[in-house]
Amino acid sequence: QVQLVESGGDTVQAGGSLRLACAVSGLTVSTFTMGWYRQVPGEEREFVAHIRPTWSTAVVTEYGDSVKGRFTISKDNAKNTVYLQMNNLKPEDTAVYYCMAGRPTPDYWGQGTQVTVSS
Repeated sequence: QVQLVESGGDTVQAGGSLRLACAVSGLTVSTFTMGWYRQVPGEEREFVAHIRPTWSTAVVTEYGDSVKGRFTISKDNAKNTVYLQMNNLKPEDTAVYYCMAGRPTPDYWGQGTQVTVSS
């Protein structure tokens, strides 16, 4: 059974930082495209970041335009965990953040973690 469990969501002031974690079981993060999406009530789920394997030991990262230069996705294969470091947070970053695993389109989702950024 595949499980993705997010943690690290919190309320922070604008300009602050948070690190989200996604602990994964039932699949190996090194072989899947792992990603983060976010959603605000009443809006569509928005792509935040992906990290995907390549044929070599390198990985490729991709970011949504609204978070480029502020957010960094990474993973620890030994811990089977994916992270999202979020810096210089803005009120518009407020959302529920979801972890995703796919090949490469999403196959599995976590339950989400709330991030609230106050101005």
